[in-house]
Amino acid sequence: MDRDSTTTPASSAFLPQQFAGAVLALALVAAGLWILQEFLPALAWATVFAIALWPVNRRLLLLVPQRAGRVVAPALLTGAIGLIFIVPVILLGVAVARESHIVIAFISAARLGGIPVPDWVSQLPYAGEMATDWWRTNLSDPAMADALFGRIDTRLLADSARHYGREVVHRVTVFMFTLLALFFLFRDGGAIAEQLRRLSDRVIGVRGEQIARQMIAAVNGTVTGLVLVGLAEGVILGIVYRLVGLPYAASMGALTGIAAVVPFAAPVVYCLAGLYLIAGGDMVGGVVIIVAGSIVVFVADHFVRPVLIGGAARLPFLWVLLGILGGLQSLGFLGLFLGPAVMAALIALWREETAPTRNDARPPPRRPAAGRRRN
Repeated sequence: MDRDSTTTPASSAFLPQQFAGAVLALALVAAGLWILQEFLPALAWATVFAIALWPVNRRLLLLVPQRAGRVVAPALLTGAIGLIFIVPVILLGVAVARESHIVIAFISAARLGGIPVPDWVSQLPYAGEMATDWWRTNLSDPAMADALFGRIDTRLLADSARHYGREVVHRVTVFMFTLLALFFLFRDGGAIAEQLRRLSDRVIGVRGEQIARQMIAAVNGTVTGLVLVGLAEGVILGIVYRLVGLPYAASMGALTGIAAVVPFAAPVVYCLAGLYLIAGGDMVGGVVIIVAGSIVVFVADHFVRPVLIGGAARLPFLWVLLGILGGLQSLGFLGLFLGPAVMAALIALWREETAPTRNDARPPPRRPAAGRRRN
């Protein structure tokens, strides 16, 4: 029997089997994503935390005993992250629930006796007397205050407070799943990374590992550039708030640091703080806050963050900014970190596909022959 006739049926049957295997794999992946759709944000957050804090996990493994280090180090790091994030959320939820009763009592008192004129209104520069007269006419009169606040339903406020309380509980529950996934990523991250590398080499080739390295570098750079730089802005401006005498300087500094993580959000906070001092008659303090905040944010956004984020992933700052803003609009706060990672992968593919090859090498242009020199 001819050799080609024996190999033809096997080779012809290989293609349908390969196609069926690919279809089955895609169907299983789609089914898994559909089942885990409620937990995908938690898994994505766990991945971001694991990538950003992986060097800390490796250093912690060197400090604990070797036998128990594989469990103790991830447990300690995961517990520290939980305390850092969960405790402020719980305190915020308690504060919101407590302040909601104060707001309801204030509205009820205002509808009965009006709102007295605060002392700082009469001290406003150039408009203190006019603002005081307007306040007495519109807000100090019980009838006007009742007409203003009568449209606000206190039951609706109470329901809103309970709704936000349930939302806080839901967020904390999702974050607990994030911490659980993060523990296993810290514990088995090396093995998972090796399995993903083998899968990418088998499916995509060598460039899959290169793209993954670009995405990891983008996540690390984004965490450093957004979170750490934002916290640094909050610390610096918190010191400025303290020096100029702004009330609740520490809380305002923390709020500024949180807002600085989101592009173009920090100016809203420090400008409001400056306008508050200006409205209270402290013109110098308000101007100092606005000028100092503008300088700090300008240096951070135009010099520090482009180097940390774009330099880590070899990504132009325009694409970093588009990835951050587009990710924020599409995926919420999680998109701040995933957007630049996706942009880094796209830029890596673009550079690889447009890189010159040997076939693209062109021969050097011929120089025109020199004319004969005339005697």
